[in-house]
Formats: sequence, C-alpha cells, structure tokens
Amino acid sequence: MSATSSRKLFVTTALPYANGPFHIGHIMEYIQADIWVRFMRLRGHEVHFVGADDAHGAPIMIAAEKAGVTPQAFVANIAAGRKQYLDGFHIAFDNWHSTDGEENHQLSKFIYQQLRDKAGLITTKTIEQFFDPVKNMFLPDRYIKGECPKCGAKDQYGDSCEVCSAVYAPTELKNPYSTLTGATPVMKSSEHFFFRLSDAKCVEFLRHWALDPQRLQPEVANKAREWLEGDAGLGDWDISRDAPYFGIEIPDAPGKYFYVWLDAPIGYLASLKNYFQKTGRDYDAFMADPATEQYHFIGKDITYFHTLFWPATLHFAGLKVPDNIFVHGFITVSGEKMSKSRGTGISPLRYLDVGMNPEWLRYYIAAKLSAKVEDVDFNPEDFVARVNSDLIGKYINIASRAAGFITKKFDGKVSMQWATEQDTFLSSLRHAGGEIAALYEAREYGKALRAVMDQADAVNVYVDANKPWELAKDPANNARLQEVCSRLLEAFRVLSIYLKPVLPALATQVEALLNIAPLTWDDVSRPLPDQHVVNAYSHLMTRVESKMLDDLFDAPETPAAAPAATDIEAIDAEIKIDDFAKVDLRIAKIVECAHVEGSDKLLRLTLDVGEGRMRNVFSGIKSAYQPEQLVGKLTVLVANLAPRKMKFGVSEGMVLAASAQDEKADPGIYILEPWPGAKPGMRIR
Repeated sequence: MSATSSRKLFVTTALPYANGPFHIGHIMEYIQADIWVRFMRLRGHEVHFVGADDAHGAPIMIAAEKAGVTPQAFVANIAAGRKQYLDGFHIAFDNWHSTDGEENHQLSKFIYQQLRDKAGLITTKTIEQFFDPVKNMFLPDRYIKGECPKCGAKDQYGDSCEVCSAVYAPTELKNPYSTLTGATPVMKSSEHFFFRLSDAKCVEFLRHWALDPQRLQPEVANKAREWLEGDAGLGDWDISRDAPYFGIEIPDAPGKYFYVWLDAPIGYLASLKNYFQKTGRDYDAFMADPATEQYHFIGKDITYFHTLFWPATLHFAGLKVPDNIFVHGFITVSGEKMSKSRGTGISPLRYLDVGMNPEWLRYYIAAKLSAKVEDVDFNPEDFVARVNSDLIGKYINIASRAAGFITKKFDGKVSMQWATEQDTFLSSLRHAGGEIAALYEAREYGKALRAVMDQADAVNVYVDANKPWELAKDPANNARLQEVCSRLLEAFRVLSIYLKPVLPALATQVEALLNIAPLTWDDVSRPLPDQHVVNAYSHLMTRVESKMLDDLFDAPETPAAAPAATDIEAIDAEIKIDDFAKVDLRIAKIVECAHVEGSDKLLRLTLDVGEGRMRNVFSGIKSAYQPEQLVGKLTVLVANLAPRKMKFGVSEGMVLAASAQDEKADPGIYILEPWPGAKPGMRIR
C-alpha cells in the first residue's frame, strides 16, 4: 500500500481578491485542494501548500479611499478575517501571504526584466481610453457606465449589457459617465506595456505545453486549442496601468504599474518564497529541482490566464512552468446560481455559526467533485440525506456497534489473532485501497468516496450477520464477541484512513479513540496489535437536522470588511408620512472641500444642489475624510434645514452621515453616497 517514492509538490489555489470576505466558492476550491494535499501527505509525499491575498488594483485602491484608509490597511483588515474561515473548515495552508509583500515586488520585477531583456517579449503601444477629468485617472471598464449601444438600456457597464447581453468596447457606450464621480469621461492617450503573447515562439511553446494530452483536463485542453488555433490568434497582453494605481511600479517606467493580473499569479511563488524564508528552506534550490512538481487549483472563469499567460510568462522568464492546472466549476444551490435575495446564498460563516459541522460540508462537496470542469450543486435535502446515510448510518455506525462492548467487557483490549494476510474480511478492505488512492490522486473524489462507502456497506453486512448486541447477551459468546468487535474496529480504522483526507478532524478523534499514532496510508496494511487497548467510545459525529438548513438560508453574512459589531441604537418613536415629508432631502455634489482653520472636527463643503448657486455647509467629518477624497462625490443633504450661524460662517444645511452609538467600538463616520446616475438637486422621496 505504500507510495512508490516520495515526491516534492508545490500546490496553490487561486488567490482571492482582497476586497471582501471568502464566499462559498472560495471554500469549495480550498476544500478540493486541501483534500488532495492531505491525501498526498498521507502517501508520504512532501507537499508545500500556500495561498495569498490578491491585494493590488484600482478596485482596492478606490475601496480603501472610500473607507478613509490606505490600501495596505484595507487589505490587512480583509486578511485579518481569513483565519476564521480556513480554521473553521479545516483548510490547512502552510502559508498565507499578500501580493503586496516584498517577495512579490522583487519576483515581479525580476520576471518582467527577464521577459524584456532576455526574451525580448515586452513592447509598448500608445492606446486611447476613457479618462475621468475629476478623479484624474484612467477608468477601467468596470468604472464606466452608459447606455447600451445595441438596445439603449441605461446604466450598463463598459464591456457588456446585462439586458441584451451585447458585448462592446467602452467607447461605444452612449452618454458614458464615470461611476466614481459621475463626470463625463474624455478620451486620452497613454503608452502601455505589452507582453507579446502573439509572438511565434510563445505560440509554439503553448501548443506544446497546453496541448500535451497528459496535462490539462480534456475540456480545458479543447478550450486552449480554440484560443491557440482560432482565426484571431493570440493577442498581446496589456500588462501596465497608469498612476494613480495600487500596485508594483514597473522598473524604469515612473508612473507605470504592473496590471494586477501580471503580479497576482507571481504571488504563488512569492508566498512559497516567504514560507521558505520563515522556515529556513532554500527556495531557489527547490524551484530549480527538476523533481519539484507545481500544481494550481483554479475556477473555470480564470482558465485563459492560467493556461496561456501564466505558463508563457514563467517559461520565457527562465522559470519552472506548472506541471498542471486543475480547473473546477462553480457551486450552485438547487441548480441555481447563488443569490441572497432569492434565499439561495450560502454564507460560510453562517454555516459555522448555526452549529453545522464543517466536515459535513467537506464530505458533501467531495462526494460531488470529479476531475471534470463541472458545477457542484448544493441541494439541502440531498445534503441531509447523504451525510446522515453515509457518515452516520454507514461509517460511524460501525464504531458505535463495536467499541462499547470492547471497553465494557474486555477492558478495552482487542483480539487480533485473526488478522492474517489470508483473512478474507481484511484483504477485501485492503485491496480497495489501491483503487481509492488512484481516484484521490486523479481528483475523482466522488468515485473515491463511493468506493469507501461500498466497503462500509460490506462491513455493515458483517455487522448485521454477526449481531454483536445478540452475542453480548450470553457470556459463552465472549470470545466470539471480542473477535467480531475487534474486526469491526479494525475495519473502522482502515475506513478512517481512506476518509482522513476529507475528514481530518474526525480522523484525529478516531486516533484518540483507538489510542494510536496519526494514521498514514501505509497503516492500511498494519493492523492493530493483539491485545491493544482502545479508549472508551464517545460520540464522534451527530446527524444533520433539517432545521439547521432552514437557519443556514435565513440571513446574509456581514462582510469581513465591515466595522466591528456595535450596540445598535434603538429605533426612535414612530412618525407619520407627513412628518417625513417635511424633511427635504436632496442629492448634492461636493464641488469643493477644505479644512476649517481652528476646528478639529469640521470640513467646509461647497455643494451644488441644482439651484444655480453653491451652498456652504460645515460637516463634522474631518476625522474620517481628507478633503481631496470628497471632491466630485455625490452625497445627501437636508436642504430645508434653517441656516445656522457659526463662528466659521453660515452653514446652509446638513450632510447625512452614519456612525455607531459606541464610538470606542467603531469611531468611523460614513457619509451617504447615492447610486451613480443620480444628479444634483434630485429629491429623495
């Protein structure tokens, strides 16, 4: 049963973008990779499993600005929430890093210089793109909206229409506007850096690498073939962005930054290097060793980057290319895409908070996974039935039927004289190990678990045939009872080895119950010693209750990036609609903003409320915002509030903002910002 030889593996998952908490899709991918890593380690292989936050890009820069913090602080806040998810679902990365780490800065610059100076694959082109004159930055497609050029639908993004599904360039939008400021964007030229993916030597390499029949999954290879052999060919890859941008500055190009998709996958290497530095290993030697194997688990939506850009980038930088890219589908609920509004969203933290065992989910997801690029469907009824039937009814049932008799009647001692190589009961269990191991390695988890449960079924047939509860009624059957229960505990031990990659926490409980060292795959062929003493049985796993699933879909998760929970103020006394109608709320544009000399709390806002004049308003938000953050923003103003004379001047209204009751728990102040498309002067009704 032992592995033929020890292998050296470097394994990663796709890097999550550091603008929000993990969602269930992240957890599914991490569980899939974690199972594979744990299996490989059980087989005796050396595995290094690392991850990191994808920390760069305009969205994080803008989100940090809105939150009034630096991008580094914003990313750190997100990173601080990762551990509860990973620990909660027993996902054991060796290292978790950030693409803003020093290692990634160094590696990204090195790889770029190799591509530029040695491979000759970096070129420049002048391109035109939309520019926000208020924000003073070039606009990524996601920050441009307008009317669809095909169907005329309003408020459509700069790449595709959500109404008619048309695909277009942002320059084709009618009446475009910046979602950041509402300003009409202008066209502006800029020099960009490109990786020449269309170069003949890149195409030749990728045909050899991506179309190797022993590498990618068939459906992934077919897609790569379409890209490589299509009429359009491969396009050169724009790898630069202009300042302002949160990222890694390009060497010898001030004000130019690597596009996040260049440095993000390099974060795989950076996290490994960071881990090796912390643990005293030689990163360069490990990555230069021809025996080192490199694998990436990713979702199907980022296949293009990982099967074309990434291997080409590594190869022409003179570095090791991945041995394989393992692509998976998405996760759905009862056949539908996740939707909190429809009650089909699964929050990972809510799953844990309502008391659901994380290993139920690990098992259920594994039972649905195959080596194909298929979506995994979470069906609540099926979840309850499968977990209760397989884990409780088949697997746990074996131990619960036997362990109590061993401790009560035989001082915890097992009788193992029957456990010879010729024993049919034992050899059948052991023989299944080869097939199960092959299925795990091929990521055919669903088939592997079906094979394990087939063995559990056979053991339960033995339970029903020998009825230990009946044997226990007559002391004359004690020898037979001890052997039957010992056989069942040995079978349970072997099954626990087969399930350990999926159920690591439960395996630890089993090891404690059986009073044994941590199980390895080789232990399949090493039975418990005769007269070995096991510990008293205690509950290993409970059944899933349907009520838990009702609770799971009850409420959305609070994003990790949100402020810490505080005591919410009680709602004020009820008012009538007539009372509300007296308050005239208007959309206001912040035209100017400045500090107020002599005040520690106030900012002076010059507001356009669509009246043909500007209003002067003092607002106590200085602790939360810098003036330059607010210029060009839309907000909400109480427009009919009586002017208030202050020592700094007259304040003509009040800007609405939210804050916590307990300022020590959350000192933040959050001004209200309307949805893009609102215009100064519009009334809030």
